[in-house]
Amino acid sequence: MGRVAVVSYRLGLRDGVSIEAAKWIDALRRLGWDVRTVAGEGAVDVTVPGLRATDQESPRAQDLERALEGCELVIAENVLSLPLHPGARDAVADVLRGRPVLVHHHDLPWQRDHLRHEPPPPDDDAWRHVTINDLSRVELGERGIEAVRLYNHFGVNPTPGRRELTRELLEVPEDQPLVLAPTRAIPRKNLHLAARVARESRAILWILGPAEDGFDEELRQLLAELGAQGRHLAPPGVTIDDAYAACDAVAVTSTWEGFGNPVIEAFVHERPLVLYPYPVARELLALGFKTFSPDDSPGLIQEFREPDLERRQHNHEIVRRHFNLADLPEKLSTILAACGASSR
Repeated sequence: MGRVAVVSYRLGLRDGVSIEAAKWIDALRRLGWDVRTVAGEGAVDVTVPGLRATDQESPRAQDLERALEGCELVIAENVLSLPLHPGARDAVADVLRGRPVLVHHHDLPWQRDHLRHEPPPPDDDAWRHVTINDLSRVELGERGIEAVRLYNHFGVNPTPGRRELTRELLEVPEDQPLVLAPTRAIPRKNLHLAARVARESRAILWILGPAEDGFDEELRQLLAELGAQGRHLAPPGVTIDDAYAACDAVAVTSTWEGFGNPVIEAFVHERPLVLYPYPVARELLALGFKTFSPDDSPGLIQEFREPDLERRQHNHEIVRRHFNLADLPEKLSTILAACGASSR
């Protein structure tokens, strides 16, 4: 069997890159590859000092070489894309030059205000670049880097969630609409708009994730303004499937997402979606999804009263057609073949 190393700042955790990398790892194993995970932190096969995004020192070349020993292919998960630790990016790039590599881009430096000054990702004739949206593919092309696009993929038959129990734990009666914001509380998530949506549609807003990036005080103020119409974090034992089952609508009001997994997750769970049209969202909407504008509170109130099941099934079918996790191994195999790699 062929062996592939998957390399990132962190893997095996609950961040978006780890979650999507895990899907690729499963697909690679289904294709017959032996997979080795390499990162600075997380539940991985090889931990390399200096590779963690918050490390002060850079990884040593000999440590990286040892971690990659015997691997015919390397997949770089965002470590060459977003320079959270420029020294680690450069060290990994130097070790990977001339090797067959799939560079999987989740984020790019110019898409983050505080990293706009950083150069484009490194490139090499032996590498193949893969983006998670067409916007990034085009932007890389404008900077002389050719890439292919492979969207994030999702299981289309989720585990049924426990609606009644979850709402009881949240102290939300069945006749009270509940809007879920399945996200961390950080500035670009634009949660003030989600709160406005909830207020205008006479719903409770449930913010699922913790405050990060210095948003703690702003979140406290937002929850204070919501009062009894606000909920924060999940009660013990409540899963993401429970959260989607418990809600009556999902709000994704971000000003920027590299992809926006909750958009597709809402459709997988057949929940109506209130969507702010951030750039990649417009790309996804072009596939035919039907959503609610943040300004359409009358439409959302009507949806609470009389759920449009046909609309929900329409959105779910688009997910099945374009984002089905069962199709990922075949799509990934095509990309691997194009760069001279194949399962053994």
